[in-house]
Amino acid sequence: MTPIYQTSTYAQSAPGVHQGYEYARTQNPTRTVLERNLTALENGVDAICFSSGLAAQDAVLKLLGSGDEVLAVNDLYGGSYRQMVRVYGAWGLKSRFVDMYTAANVAREIGPDTKLIWIETPTNPMLNVVDIKAVCDIARQHGILTCVDNTFASPYLQNPLDLGADIVLHSATKYLGGHSDVVHGCLIVKDAELGQRLHFLQNAVGAVPGPQDCFLILRGIKTLHLRVERSCQNAEKIARYLAAHPKVAKVFWPGFEDHPNHAIAKKQMRMFGGMVSFDLVDNTLEAATQVLSATNLFTLAESLGGVESLIGHPASMTHASIPREARLKVGLTDSLIRLSVGVEDADDLIEDLEMALAGSALKSKAGMEMELERV
Repeated sequence: MTPIYQTSTYAQSAPGVHQGYEYARTQNPTRTVLERNLTALENGVDAICFSSGLAAQDAVLKLLGSGDEVLAVNDLYGGSYRQMVRVYGAWGLKSRFVDMYTAANVAREIGPDTKLIWIETPTNPMLNVVDIKAVCDIARQHGILTCVDNTFASPYLQNPLDLGADIVLHSATKYLGGHSDVVHGCLIVKDAELGQRLHFLQNAVGAVPGPQDCFLILRGIKTLHLRVERSCQNAEKIARYLAAHPKVAKVFWPGFEDHPNHAIAKKQMRMFGGMVSFDLVDNTLEAATQVLSATNLFTLAESLGGVESLIGHPASMTHASIPREARLKVGLTDSLIRLSVGVEDADDLIEDLEMALAGSALKSKAGMEMELERV
């Protein structure tokens, strides 16, 4: 096991003479091992670790300057939107959120100030799919940097650097960690000079993870393939169950053949992911709240990508920072429910959803057994 180097500083034999490590904000041996591991996972040349996914995004935005423009996908994590608009907008960085589901539309939207194209695929929470290669090819023609948030897919399902991206971002809190016990973020690049610029920002700003955090991500990565495969298998069963349910109006999952970009998802992903979103026939906040509050195995909570199944309400939780009008434009209604499907038994999870959708206060058999085990 990689040791946890729980140290803030390192001994030097003479001023400036050391064994590669001076101060733990700049470098830590545990973090070095993780960065090399992440580099290999995404087929890059360098990786840079941060204290959270948003800290990693912050470093990417710091590559730009006042007056520059970020062209971002119009359905993305609320925290990403908040940072771009409310933090960097005050510093003169411009952000536009556009439909990226056809490469031709991305080409039309590029302006003279566009310096970064921000891709999230599959998107959060509508599970739209962006053609990474096509968009990155267009960006390269214009000399524009591309960053792909690969959190929903994980490196096990999708490798954006192989498709032409310059930077891959992960909220490693999610699938890479996989156990809902650590907050972490990372960037992986395919250009060494770009990696050095991001390492400089990592050190200069100081948003670095501790060695224990890096150890936990390394531990999580060891079972990434097992966890993601099981989550994908469970998500497919649940998506198909929900699609046939009379109380469900629409299910969002890239594995359906009628998904607008199913063919692209099939081409650039190995499986279709463990995330499923759905909207109710009773398109009200009250109906969604009843379902969200009635599950036993699905835990109502923020985040995703852990071994346990989570259920969430994007409009009031992960995407509350986005104005309601903007949410509705991309289909994010007040009744939309997002599932992060874990590794439990799929039939138990379906039974849990069946009881919640029925509006019954009775607990499912699996839920009662879980409670008895807790007691």
